[in-house]
Amino acid sequence: MPVPKKFLHDRTILLLLSVNAFLTVLCGLLIVLNLEPEQGANYIVQYRSNLGFDEYKLGTSSGITGFILFSVFVLVFHTFLSKRVYHLRRHFSIAILGLGLLLHVLALIVSNELLNF
Repeated sequence: MPVPKKFLHDRTILLLLSVNAFLTVLCGLLIVLNLEPEQGANYIVQYRSNLGFDEYKLGTSSGITGFILFSVFVLVFHTFLSKRVYHLRRHFSIAILGLGLLLHVLALIVSNELLNF
């Protein structure tokens, strides 16, 4: 099977871009839907194991919504980087998008655990 010369004509690239975009939207929706306005400043945003009993640091919802910005940043940066590398090596481009997929999954897991703790 010949490899397409254009970035957006490659089926594997399109699949990875679609999955990354879907996970970005899913991460944003899950965070927004799980935020509780009456909780105020009671969101766990940091864990410091060296502080003993006071190891959890509480913060506002802006610390949690930073995960949405992180997810959007990962999507934009990995898409840009993958497009720049595609004409040199197709496999590097696929690997970059795959690592972006991994970051999205980890962001989903961490943000969900922090909101449900």
